[in-house]
Amino acid sequence: MTDLAAALSAARIVDLTQPLGPATGLWPGSTPFAAPTVSEYDTGGSFARDLRVPEHAGTHLDAPAHFVPGGRRIHELDVDSFIRPAVKLDVRAWVNGDATVTIGRDVIEELERRDGAIQPGTAVLIHTGWDAYTTDVERYVGPNGTTAFPGLALDGAELLVERGVAGIGIDTLSTDAGHATTSPVHHCVLPADLWQLEGMVNLDEVPARGAWIIVAPLRLVDGSGTPARSFAIVPKHL
Repeated sequence: MTDLAAALSAARIVDLTQPLGPATGLWPGSTPFAAPTVSEYDTGGSFARDLRVPEHAGTHLDAPAHFVPGGRRIHELDVDSFIRPAVKLDVRAWVNGDATVTIGRDVIEELERRDGAIQPGTAVLIHTGWDAYTTDVERYVGPNGTTAFPGLALDGAELLVERGVAGIGIDTLSTDAGHATTSPVHHCVLPADLWQLEGMVNLDEVPARGAWIIVAPLRLVDGSGTPARSFAIVPKHL
C-alpha cells in the first residue's frame, strides 16, 4: 500500500460542495441556471445536455482576475494551490444567524490564540453556519433582490493576507458581507493573488486544524471564476 493509500484509508472525505442546479441560490441578476437536454437515449442513443451557468454559481472559485485587471484567470492558476492544509475558523458564535456581522482581525486573532497560529500556505475556511440556509434562497441570498449574509471585515482579510495564506473559503455567497457595497475584501484578497472559494457547505464536519482541502475548478480559459468541486480529507481521529 502506498503512503497516499494508507493516509486515505485512515481518513474520511467531506464534500464541501453545494448541488448545482435550478434551485441553487445565485447572486441577484445572474443568468438563471439552465441545462436543456440535447440528446435522449431513444432518439440519439445517449443522454446529454447543454449547460448554461454563471461563472460564480454555487460553490465556486474566484480567480484574481475577477476584480484585478491583468490578474491571473482561472486557467492560469497553479494547480498545487488547490491542495492545501486547511485552517477552519469557526465564527458561528459571533455570527449567531445575523446577516449584518463581519468577522474582523480581533475575532481571527482570538481563534488563533485558542487553536493555533495560521500558517503560510494554508487555506483558511470561514465557518459562519450560513450553509444551513442554502435550501431557503431568500434567507441564504437576501430578501427581495438584495444580498444579506455575513462575511469578512476588511481588517480580517488584511490579516489573512499578512499570514500568507493560499486561499480563503467561506460558506456564504461571498467573502464580503452582503451589505458591503464596494467589495473591500475582494479588493484586498484578489490583488494579493489569492483565490477565494465561496458558497461552501458542511464546514461543521471539518476540524479547526489537521484536515486538507482539495479544490477542483474547471480549467476554464480566461475565466474570472468557475463552479468547483471541493472536499476535505479529515483524519478519522479528528
